[in-house]
Amino acid sequence: MATHPNLQEADNSVLLVVDIQGRLSSAMPATDLQQMLTHGQRLLQAADLLNVPVLLTEQYPQGLGPTQLEISECLPGNARIFSKTGFSCCAADGFKQALADTGRKQVVVIGQEAHVCVLQTALELLSENYQVHVLTDAVCSRQVNHKNYALQRMQQQGVTLSCHESVLFEWLRDARHSHFKTISALLR
Repeated sequence: MATHPNLQEADNSVLLVVDIQGRLSSAMPATDLQQMLTHGQRLLQAADLLNVPVLLTEQYPQGLGPTQLEISECLPGNARIFSKTGFSCCAADGFKQALADTGRKQVVVIGQEAHVCVLQTALELLSENYQVHVLTDAVCSRQVNHKNYALQRMQQQGVTLSCHESVLFEWLRDARHSHFKTISALLR
């Protein structure tokens, strides 16, 4: 079945989780943080069911700590974790090769901060000819206006903005999908 090229496909997607670490998260607006964590958990559980590869980064973990437990507990066994000090995930040792090795061209991005690491990563991935989808309901910045500016800038540059439920249903494509009931139950 022919589909629009900007629709997510589970067999062509990678989920990228950017720097959802406790010390960084403690500076985020509480409502945005909780939304990012909840939506991140749903996406990770769906990615595991649908065999969507997961790449995760941690910004300077010696200082900012490990990935938050709410996220790390949901990581599929085959998730790849990269430590970094550069703001773009593409600067992390082995990241670009691991992404290329998936053979997939769509990257779904969640995490923090939207105006720093998410922005730089999204723009760099665009320049590497990936189709980048940043999920507006699963990214945070310390200041909401910084998040809004970053989303606007990314969209102007060609990043597709979406939300986690859209991606989940695009991955499923049909209510007859064998994982439809399980994934739709995550949304309740």
